[in-house]
Amino acid sequence: MPKNLLEQLREVTVVVADTGDIQAIETFKPQDATTNPSLITAAAQMPQYQGIVDDTLKGARATLGKDAPASQVVSLAFDRLAVSFGLKILQIIPGRVSTEVDARLSYDTESTITKGRDLIAQYEAQGVSRERVLIKIAATWEGIQAAAVLEKEGIHCNLTLLFGLHQAIACAENGITLISPFVGRILDWYKKDTGRDSYPPAEDPGVLSVTQVYNYYKKFGYKTEVMGASFRNIGEITELAGCDLLTIAPSLLGELQSTEGDLPRKLDPNKAANASIEKITMDKATFDRMHTENRMASDKLSEGIDGFTKALESLEGILATRLSYLEG
Repeated sequence: MPKNLLEQLREVTVVVADTGDIQAIETFKPQDATTNPSLITAAAQMPQYQGIVDDTLKGARATLGKDAPASQVVSLAFDRLAVSFGLKILQIIPGRVSTEVDARLSYDTESTITKGRDLIAQYEAQGVSRERVLIKIAATWEGIQAAAVLEKEGIHCNLTLLFGLHQAIACAENGITLISPFVGRILDWYKKDTGRDSYPPAEDPGVLSVTQVYNYYKKFGYKTEVMGASFRNIGEITELAGCDLLTIAPSLLGELQSTEGDLPRKLDPNKAANASIEKITMDKATFDRMHTENRMASDKLSEGIDGFTKALESLEGILATRLSYLEG
């Protein structure tokens, strides 16, 4: 019986579910799962997850006491909610969950370190080993430096909102566990910038970007894992077959599962080892220069942080409304 594309992909790549929807994770049984502020905010509004939200709010109230102002309760519940979802997800998957640091801390190294430690402490207090958690941090220079400190403490990190080779090299040189280069968002930028409606998968700028990063890492023997993210179509996914990991939304997982055909491996460490690639030494000055020169990376990093910040503000509003309802 012929294998579908998802089955074939799993033979060469670790498949990760990009969702906060626990039912979708149960359906597709990925190795790992990633969440972000937008996904948690969306899940928090689904009726089937009202219990997680309510339990988190009630737990925050119990911690702070009946006389604590509602704003403090909401703030604590907000800090705990992503972990609450992460704990539920870890009951289903065998691997790791990624939980994101508040995007509003993206340019604050010390606060990011503090928040990363706090998230891990919450998981460990519930009996979850830090080996099963990736702390997600935006790949700003400041975020990468924070992640470097956390990695030295055995807290593994997933550097997100990654759009350029300079970000990837800085992560690898700082011993980061995993990076999430964003394929679809890169494609979005190029379509808008060029006025083109589409790109063939093999010429997709997001695919080319991740391929460049993957080959650079394998050529120079970096241990940092590459996890392609933010896909717009299954063509982008099949072009990256062989990448260390790919995190995929449930709708595209379903499409891969229902599609048959041959899926050749496209990314290969042996091919990368023989590629002609120049090594770049990365420091802050080089990072800043390359970031400024890369309009796409500059635009999409700022836009991504802004988008996650808006999702977090929306989530705070949802929690405040729900607490008011629960407490009458």
